[in-house]
Amino acid sequence: MIKILLVSENNNNTKKFNKIFDKNGYEFSVMTDETLICDIISVDPPDIIIVDAEIPNIKSLNKKVKSLCENTIIIFIISADRVDKELIKYANAFINGEMPEDLILSTINVNLRMKNSLDMLSNSNKDLADSLYRLNALYSTSSQFAGTLEKSKLIQYMIEGMDKALSFSLTCTLSLCTEDEPVLILNSLYELSDELITAIKLRTVLNYNSVFEGKEVPIKIDAENLKVIKHIKYPASRFTFTLFQYDNMFAPISLGDNFFGCIEIFKETSFTPEDATCFQTIAQQVSLPLKSATLYQEIIETNAKLEKLERLKSEFISIVSHELRTPLTSIKNSLDIMMSGRCGEITPSADKFLSMAMRNVQRLSGIINDLLDLSKIEAGKMDFNFAPTNINTVIGYVKSALSEVAKSKGLNLLTEETENLPVINADAQRLEQVLTNLVSNAIKFTPENKTIKISSSIISYKDIKINEYFRDTIKLPEGDYIQVCVEDEGIGIASKDLLHAFDKFAQIENSLSRKAGGTGLGLPIAKQLLEAHKGAIWCDSELNKGSKFCFVIPLVREAANIN
Repeated sequence: MIKILLVSENNNNTKKFNKIFDKNGYEFSVMTDETLICDIISVDPPDIIIVDAEIPNIKSLNKKVKSLCENTIIIFIISADRVDKELIKYANAFINGEMPEDLILSTINVNLRMKNSLDMLSNSNKDLADSLYRLNALYSTSSQFAGTLEKSKLIQYMIEGMDKALSFSLTCTLSLCTEDEPVLILNSLYELSDELITAIKLRTVLNYNSVFEGKEVPIKIDAENLKVIKHIKYPASRFTFTLFQYDNMFAPISLGDNFFGCIEIFKETSFTPEDATCFQTIAQQVSLPLKSATLYQEIIETNAKLEKLERLKSEFISIVSHELRTPLTSIKNSLDIMMSGRCGEITPSADKFLSMAMRNVQRLSGIINDLLDLSKIEAGKMDFNFAPTNINTVIGYVKSALSEVAKSKGLNLLTEETENLPVINADAQRLEQVLTNLVSNAIKFTPENKTIKISSSIISYKDIKINEYFRDTIKLPEGDYIQVCVEDEGIGIASKDLLHAFDKFAQIENSLSRKAGGTGLGLPIAKQLLEAHKGAIWCDSELNKGSKFCFVIPLVREAANIN
């Protein structure tokens, strides 16, 4: 019902307006006492106040009325043709006591419609301001979620976001992800008694169990032993059990099968539908970063375990290799003495078996050396003696050492070296080890009556042709390089196996490789030795047609050539 208040001491005005408003069903009252008027409008402001311009202290009353109810329509009753300019500041309209009833009623209704429009606009503006505030709170909270993978901080940001957006009285957050055991985090405006906390714990456990009704709960929680963390904003005041009469909302914090906890929020005033949407949104938003944080923690723990296993493996290999070397040296010395004839004449059969034993001792010695080199490289303890080096000199040493081996297998070992190559800064002994491994593999996997070629050249960065399988893993800076290639006509490597050729302990699956044997450590060691020289190695191969292993090492800038 429309409420109209008349402020007038004129009985004629009172009778006239009472008749008009009573006939039209408006609630009408008359007052003259300034204090009483202010008390009434501060508690229950009327829709329209009609003020007789002739009453005493009208200026004082106008100021108080306007300050107490800005949206109330004020209409002045005037009797003269001229209007006091001071009244214009407060008036929405003016009427004359001599005006016809229809015109007075029309003026009242026009101003009522204007008031309704203003009220609607004010409410819309308030709703818009509230929505913008919530959106800002949601955006701010989302930004905080994106900035951390620490689960305790994510839960904290969730609670802070709800406080900004909803201004709660109490939140009860059951977290299964921030500590080693379930924990109940209470964020409260006021202090909570022990009895009230006990009731909250029981309520939280009941809510938690209700989420998994008919299903197995992830963790069984005992309300009596549930750990509680309290954060009290104003400890001087205290909540009572009337807290449970407040409006409340509840939501699980989960993503798919990942359950991180649940949250219940209490507020003394009622929650709006917009509040509920905001609450559910924040509870859902935190679930994804909590899952990411969980996966990140699992990755860290797994990496730590893998690093420990890798360290133990390296230590084991180093210890075993060193322990094997001592008896192996004794066996080799004994075989040398026996084969020299110092222990007596050797029969052809004995010589055959002694030679077989010596070959296997040398093979085992090579395996142990590979294991030790790998262990040193992984531990960062491999010693290098870098010096200006001509790669053709290294190629010459390797060719001299392996020519007889290749010849004994019916293979032709050729070199195609570019003369007067610039020097590289390298450890010649380690490069010899790399090249020896590549040529030995070529001899091992190439059938009889075939050719193996070692070539060297200078090449520009832009002319290096790296096999497409290795381009993503090899990143070389611009400049000039020395390139060395070992090309054979052997069994080749299938395209699907190319990337695995440099894996530790890898053996390419075919009958000849299994027959040849080996640890599979030669190429991984070569790769890491070349990376220590700021170079790279890759392979081009076609099954049953041969392989071509190439490596590059950067040139020494402004260095003299070595012939």
